Amino acid sequence: MAEKLEDLNLPNASVHKIIKEALPDSVNIGKDARSALSRAASVFVLYVTSQASNEAQKVNRKTLVGKDVIKALEELEFENFIEPLEEALKDFKDSKAKKPSTKTKKGEENTEAEEGHNGTAEDD
Repeated sequence: MAEKLEDLNLPNASVHKIIKEALPDSVNIGKDARSALSRAASVFVLYVTSQASNEAQKVNRKTLVGKDVIKALEELEFENFIEPLEEALKDFKDSKAKKPSTKTKKGEENTEAEEGHNGTAEDD
């Protein structure tokens, strides 16, 4: 866990980039508004993560997976985020499946699919 509350904030540069991409070029945003949005985004992530953790614990898992986040969004009544998240998860899995094989520490070849399934939890 983080030692200070400030450690839980998302990086300002990342939040600023997201804000700039979401707004028209003609719109400027003040430093106080950027700070408020950054903190709000951090709180949202913590809120959803906490609920997703609860979902994983219900089925005796320690690893959070995509379906836990989706269930958390349902439980927290953020249904409008579910479809875009499911699309992003599908794109992620598709891109992961297309990656070439990698070398392990022992020099053996593993595919990305083999690395992702070590018997702990499924990715969805």
